[in-house]
Amino acid sequence: MKQGHSLTAILLAAVACFGVAAAMAAGPKDDVFKGKLFPPNVILEHQEELGISKQQFTKIRAAVVEVQGNVAEYEWDMRQAYMKLTAELDQSPVDEDKVLEYVNTALLAENQVKKQQMRMLVRLKNLLTAEQIAYLESIHGQ
Repeated sequence: MKQGHSLTAILLAAVACFGVAAAMAAGPKDDVFKGKLFPPNVILEHQEELGISKQQFTKIRAAVVEVQGNVAEYEWDMRQAYMKLTAELDQSPVDEDKVLEYVNTALLAENQVKKQQMRMLVRLKNLLTAEQIAYLESIHGQ
């Protein structure tokens, strides 16, 4: 295996380890949003029990479609940054400044994706009635 490819593999393994560590640190017991925000799939799985109106359904669908469109642009930016990062890691020597620039670009795009997702979750909650929220909170704790 080339030195550049082994460096890429090491970097990807390190990123994966950090991701697993972060997920473990923010496990189900520590999920600060648990029971406070509800993803669209949970709302739609329980739409009958919730009595979701046609108007609510239409607005929920619009919010999901909007975030998908907004997120796509940032996902392209992330992919491009990671492609450049991988190519740079294949170089010898590796340009540290370029690597950090590409990592920063990818992380900024990822942050925007998370903001868009949070915006959607808040909008979805605001579309629900107090009774619907109470129902989702009760089943989310199960």
